Amino acid sequence: MRSFVLASAALVLASPAIAPAQDVGERTAPPESHLPASDLAPGQDDLQEAIVAAAAHPLGTLENPVRVGGPDGEVTYLARLRCADGSSPRVGSRENAGVDAFGSVAHAFELTCGGRGARIVFDIYHEEHVEESAPPGFTIRAN
Repeated sequence: MRSFVLASAALVLASPAIAPAQDVGERTAPPESHLPASDLAPGQDDLQEAIVAAAAHPLGTLENPVRVGGPDGEVTYLARLRCADGSSPRVGSRENAGVDAFGSVAHAFELTCGGRGARIVFDIYHEEHVEESAPPGFTIRAN
């Protein structure tokens, strides 16, 4: 038994130093380094260019979604939105709308104003932006 302990100790002393274990959750590379650049949403440098390009399309479409900060931003914007006659629109359920002009997964709501329907598309990944414009056929109440 004693020879086994001595042999084990000799092996430990003779083996090269083992690198310390990495902490669980510690990143070794940014996640975007694992994706092709074509799959990534526009970066901060490209955001202003994307906003200008989107402005050529009607607000509330997949090509120019209403930019808000998270699901709470959607709710806040919808609460401020008014039909042409000043009434609040009837808001349907939230649905997935696909990938928008900013490379984000967009959401859409079906709205009804006086029997007429409209679909408004949102991009919830713009935390610092508060949209002050309304899609065609709607008005927006001031904050």
